[in-house]
Amino acid sequence: MRQIRCVVFDLDGTLIDSAPDLRRALNKLLAEEQRPALALDAVVGMIGDGAMKLVERAFTATGGIGKHQDIPGLTKRFLAHYEGYAAEDTMTYPGVMETLAGLRANGMVLGICTNKPAAPTHEILREFGLSSTFAAVFGGDSLPGIRKPDPRLLTAVLDALGCGAAEAVMVGDNANDVGVARAAGVPVVVRAGGYTSVPAVDLGADAVIESFDQLPAALARL
Repeated sequence: MRQIRCVVFDLDGTLIDSAPDLRRALNKLLAEEQRPALALDAVVGMIGDGAMKLVERAFTATGGIGKHQDIPGLTKRFLAHYEGYAAEDTMTYPGVMETLAGLRANGMVLGICTNKPAAPTHEILREFGLSSTFAAVFGGDSLPGIRKPDPRLLTAVLDALGCGAAEAVMVGDNANDVGVARAAGVPVVVRAGGYTSVPAVDLGADAVIESFDQLPAALARL
C-alpha cells in the first residue's frame, strides 16, 4: 500500500484567492501605460504561468503588445506594485488553515510548488502565519527558467523535503499542476473552483475535491 509522507501544494487558486491583489497591481501598470483596466474575471483567466506571462496576457488583452513593448521591464514594474501589497485583499480558501494544521499534526511534511515569484509567495505565507507550515517553498523564479509543468520544479521541492515521488502527492487547481505531477510521477489532487479554464473534472487528476476539508479523505484513497 502506498504511504504518503509529503504533500506539495500550488498556491494561487489552490490555497489562496489572490486575484484581487494581482488585479490591483496589474491595473496600476495598465493605467501607467494608458491601457484600460481589466475586470476580475479576466485577470483570473490569466493567472497560472508566472508574473511575466500574466503581464504579457494583460497587454495582449488591452490592445496588443507593441514592437517596443518590453515585457520583462513591464513585469518588473508590475512586481513593484505587487510586492509589499500581495496580501491586502488575498484570502485563504475556507478550510485551508484547519486542513494544513491537521495534515501536519498527522506527521505530513508540506511544501509549496508555485509559478508565482518567490518574494510575494513568502510575503503571503508570512501574512497568514504559514511560513513555518511549509518545509520547502519554490516559486517560479527559484530555479532559473524552470516553471510548472516542468517536472524539475516539483522534483526540487521533493528533494528539499527529503521525499521521493512514491511518497508524495501534488495538490493544485489547474493543468500545470496535473502536468507537473504526471511528469514527476506523483499522484495529483485538484481543488475545484480554482484558476482554470478547464473544468476540474476534465483535468485528469487522480482525485477532485470541492472543498479543503475533503482533502484528508482524498489522500487516504490514493
